[in-house]
Amino acid sequence: MSNENRTAGPGFPTTRLRRLRYHPGVRQLVRQTRLSPANLILPLFVRPGENFRQEISSMPGNYQLSPDLLAEEVREAAELGLGGVILFGIPAEKDATGTDALSDSGIIAEAVRVAKQAAPELLLITDVCCCEFTDHGHCGVLTETTGRMDVDNDATLQLLADQAVVHARAGADVVAPSGMMDGMVGAIRNGLDGAGFAHLPIISYAAKYSSAFYGPFREAAESAPQFGDRRSYQMDPAAAAEQAIREIELDLAEGADVVMVKPAMAYLDIIRLAGDHFPGVPLAAYNVSGEFSMVKAAAQRGWIDEQAVAMESLIAIHRAGAGIILTYWAKDVARWLG
Repeated sequence: MSNENRTAGPGFPTTRLRRLRYHPGVRQLVRQTRLSPANLILPLFVRPGENFRQEISSMPGNYQLSPDLLAEEVREAAELGLGGVILFGIPAEKDATGTDALSDSGIIAEAVRVAKQAAPELLLITDVCCCEFTDHGHCGVLTETTGRMDVDNDATLQLLADQAVVHARAGADVVAPSGMMDGMVGAIRNGLDGAGFAHLPIISYAAKYSSAFYGPFREAAESAPQFGDRRSYQMDPAAAAEQAIREIELDLAEGADVVMVKPAMAYLDIIRLAGDHFPGVPLAAYNVSGEFSMVKAAAQRGWIDEQAVAMESLIAIHRAGAGIILTYWAKDVARWLG
């Protein structure tokens, strides 16, 4: 090739991006997306009893645990350097208003006390919602509206505030409301502040979609709706992406400290959009049960490499803008990263 062609412009062969890929040391040097165990939050499911560990059939390697075995799990999470854990409770008895969630002797309050004693420095987050605690499986108090049963948004707000205060009294470090009730962040902020917990952060499930990817979680938390679905309060997957921005704006105005997009993999566009619209606001994403279980199932059949696919998925979520990732692979990733 003539010298004239070599210097005609910045294209091939002068510019060869493969130079940045040829040597593993160069690939490592120029990477911008780096996962760390400190970015990851491990979801855990706790129920009453002693020495109880039951594997969740649709989520291999994940368990419903009694508080005593939860203690072992949080100690391991701390030793692995995870960013924290988030607790979901399954009460011994459920009723229409989720009474167990409002009790200082309820399963979540007990679990928080046990976990903080076992690993005092580990960040402990609690899910604030009614669905695991109600006998109907919906995320709040029910009322009849236009001839059908639906969640009474405003009547649910006080329950969520009361739940958050129970969790705070037990020792939770952060609360994470997930019910997608309008005004939930403001109600919880007022409740916490009034009870002397103005320092406690709120991670809001600000953009939570009514997703088919939640199926395995509903087995894990025993929270499937007994009738209907949650489309009247969770976001429509086909809604304009900007609706997520409106949801996040409202939650931030009410006092949210961190905002979350859920699910993660199918909503990378929403994560990126949120990060672009709210620079400087901590952004989380939930790599949900269905995303986890699909990979597990395919890996068990030998169709894919679980570790490679899991790491690639989590890197994509992180690259999209989520600095905090809730994932069932949290412990595995910490081990894979060494």
